[in-house]
Amino acid sequence: MKKRGVGGVGGLMGGVLILCGGSSKSGEVMNMNSKDFSAKTQEAGVVVLDVRTPGEFSQGHIQGAMNIDVEATTFNSEIAKLDMTKNYAVYCHSGRRSGLATQAMAQAGFTHLYNLENGLADWMSHGMPTVMS
Repeated sequence: MKKRGVGGVGGLMGGVLILCGGSSKSGEVMNMNSKDFSAKTQEAGVVVLDVRTPGEFSQGHIQGAMNIDVEATTFNSEIAKLDMTKNYAVYCHSGRRSGLATQAMAQAGFTHLYNLENGLADWMSHGMPTVMS
């Protein structure tokens, strides 16, 4: 597992502090491999968050995941509705979008964030299960 501090998020997520109310406290993102991420998703109270498109989500996702598309215009308003004190296990297809999402969430005040390194592609290559919706 690798820790990643939160830096500025440019482009897509640039306005997240204003839209989410902001916070002077930044969280840290813990990058995890598929095995560690799988264990984290099984812990009580962990919210599994898939930040891919709804179409990608319907083609297969981790059991119990909720879907909030990081590239949708509603992303900031959707994460603003979440409980910032909970633990969030966040993933996408390759790890790029979940990296953006976890950085934005950390800057918005979320403090317990776990990112699936190399995304669902790596998860599936290790034989981890997905479900269809």
